[in-house]
Amino acid sequence: MHHRGRAVPAAAHALGRGRGAGAVSPADRRSGRRRPSSGSGKAEQAADGTLIWGLNSVLEALRIPGSVSEVLVQRGKGGPRIQAIIDLARERRVRLRFVDADRMGLPGHGRHQGVVARRAAARLYPLAELLDHLASTPDRDNRRLLVLDSIQDPRNLGSILRSAVAAGFDHVIMTRERSAPVTGTVVRASAGATARLRLCQVVNLAETLKLLKEKGFWVYGAVVSPDALSIYEADFSGPVCLVIGSEGKGIRPLVQRQCDHLVTIPMRADLDSLNVSVAAAIIMFEMVRPR
Repeated sequence: MHHRGRAVPAAAHALGRGRGAGAVSPADRRSGRRRPSSGSGKAEQAADGTLIWGLNSVLEALRIPGSVSEVLVQRGKGGPRIQAIIDLARERRVRLRFVDADRMGLPGHGRHQGVVARRAAARLYPLAELLDHLASTPDRDNRRLLVLDSIQDPRNLGSILRSAVAAGFDHVIMTRERSAPVTGTVVRASAGATARLRLCQVVNLAETLKLLKEKGFWVYGAVVSPDALSIYEADFSGPVCLVIGSEGKGIRPLVQRQCDHLVTIPMRADLDSLNVSVAAAIIMFEMVRPR
């Protein structure tokens, strides 16, 4: 295992080359890869992810605490699954309204099967509050923090947040100006994980990392570079912060300079990249793997 020491690393010359940790495939960068809704009567969701409809989708969303703010039920509709949705909404203390069919508020020709749910907006915490909560964490030596530098695709962002919850990362810091906003699309892609995370947006990420280092965190930046340390050789003990860069350009130079170490995922020679959400998941789970 590599024994670490604080040092500002040289810039990884491979940043932006390929599509690895901090980059995605050209298909991921294209904005038009969403398939249009077919209006077939299957469970569907609004384009921005704010509304969900269909019995199965609404029930699934309600099972995640804090992920739904309101449920609309069409008057006159009944049955076991409708009643299960009503009961769970009341149990979760979610606002419940019974309305006529023309008040269901669906875009296009979506077939709602009598129920529509509105996703709850993700809560964003001030940096000071997030840092205070980190400081009060009982197991201070095993604190894990995820930092996202300019993740622009909302589905990539949602997928990363879902993996963060699965790997035990409870706190996430994102850039405010260059990142995808935490919309319903992100919440949907995260499968409700946004409700389980403390999310924070900052203007100056480099200064934020400097502050985290002053508070005892070791900062690791994920890059695509043969000169970077393998994630399987890195020492991830103690309070650690993982920085994941944008889909196209990776971690920005000013942010990278605040990283104590640059790490990479070893791959076979004829494959130099992974989708950013896949790479983030691999590294996060390696960081929490028992040594």
